[in-house]
Amino acid sequence: MVLGIDVGTGGTRAVLVDEAGRVVASQAADHAPIHSEHIGWAEQHPDDWWRAARQAIAGVLQANPGASIDAVGLTGQMHGCVMLDSDGNVLRPALIWCDQRTQPECDWLTDTIGFDRLIELTCNPALPNFTLTKLLWVRTHQPEIFARIAHVLCPKDYVRYRLTGEFAMDMQEASGTLLLDVTHRRWSAEVAAAAGIPMSWLPRLFEGPEICARISAEGAAATGLAAGTPVAAGAGDQGAGAVGMGILRPGSVSSTIGTSGVVFAATDAPKKDKLGRLHTMCHAAPGIWHVMGVTNGAGLSLRYFRDTFAPGTEYDVLTAEAAQVPAGSDGLLWTPYLFGERTPHLDPKARAAFVGITASHTRGHFVRAVLEGVAYSLRDTVTLLEEMEVPVHSIRLGGGGARGPLWRQIQADVYGQPVELLEAEEGGAFGAALLAGTGVGIWPSVEAACEATIRVAETIPPRHAEQMAAGYVDYRRVYPALKQIQGA
Repeated sequence: MVLGIDVGTGGTRAVLVDEAGRVVASQAADHAPIHSEHIGWAEQHPDDWWRAARQAIAGVLQANPGASIDAVGLTGQMHGCVMLDSDGNVLRPALIWCDQRTQPECDWLTDTIGFDRLIELTCNPALPNFTLTKLLWVRTHQPEIFARIAHVLCPKDYVRYRLTGEFAMDMQEASGTLLLDVTHRRWSAEVAAAAGIPMSWLPRLFEGPEICARISAEGAAATGLAAGTPVAAGAGDQGAGAVGMGILRPGSVSSTIGTSGVVFAATDAPKKDKLGRLHTMCHAAPGIWHVMGVTNGAGLSLRYFRDTFAPGTEYDVLTAEAAQVPAGSDGLLWTPYLFGERTPHLDPKARAAFVGITASHTRGHFVRAVLEGVAYSLRDTVTLLEEMEVPVHSIRLGGGGARGPLWRQIQADVYGQPVELLEAEEGGAFGAALLAGTGVGIWPSVEAACEATIRVAETIPPRHAEQMAAGYVDYRRVYPALKQIQGA
């Protein structure tokens, strides 16, 4: 059996998977709420992730006493900036993926390296989400902390450090730091030098299924795992989630709605968007790449609406009301830009809005408009894939957007093509487990692991594609209008 650990935004989850791909046990532990001292700021403390990881691992082991775990794989929220001193101590809370404070640093980096050269080197533009821009913010605003940095990690890699004592990172996760030469799968000495980041701060790089460390005596004492258990490099949440959904061949695409929303397409070469609207990264599996577009406020939009306007109401109650509303929400639109937007606008100052409210709109209309608005935002990525001639043969749904029948149907309608639902969509933790199992030879390759464990349960055809296509045209008009108002 193999253990997958997912250090997410809201909590950490551990799953125990057998060689047939069955989830034998699953446990989760919540994280403390995101700390946001100012609008657009988002921080979490790495020690809280470690606390939650210990709890989740202990829960799995308690549910399966005597279980023999052959390997451990890790995944988690991407882009977070964990800064450690020379003794491995955390220097400050981590700036996480949705933190938007670093636009001045993005501008400086773009001016210093050049937009086109940065795309050539890293396949991506400078965005506030990426790890490097967070380091530059600390250099500018907290130089006394910057001067003490000796190691830089991402969230799941900090948990691995606590488990093993090793500093390591996988290619897919490293692609989201803005410090990786994505085309050649190595750290970019040119970007690091231009940004003033010592190469000694960066951990060793590994492919996703490679064994990069082993559980230390300290990690074993803290978790109950056996000392010496192999630990695979794993992947960021999107790479591991794609493995867990079998998105490995060109033409295979996933649409995953969690706190953020991601459309992810596998490619056999690094496909670069010269305008930087899509992210191009190394895949979790060796020798392949992927492109993805990100909506910052996907599932977050529904949670925000519930917590603000219907506190205490179950999501099932809200979506049942939305199901009584016709497709298109009778003209009501939602733009899900609660934390700015990445794809396609690259605008950290973008703001969310309901547009077209009338006195006849009910709460169900607002809920349905939120679900449709998130799907329209994800459709923006599919539109860009078509522009870049990246094939889209099939779309598999994951995350919260795959669990409810209404949101599944809305996505099929908005994408205008059938979508697939898997028999068991277990998220990034499952993909991390498959990578770990590949690393110790349970499966001969990541592709073989997916073929042995992943099956399609249902294909959902579109029913209102024409109507939602018209709604998408209206949706595309909203952002320019909002931008004009902000600039006025």
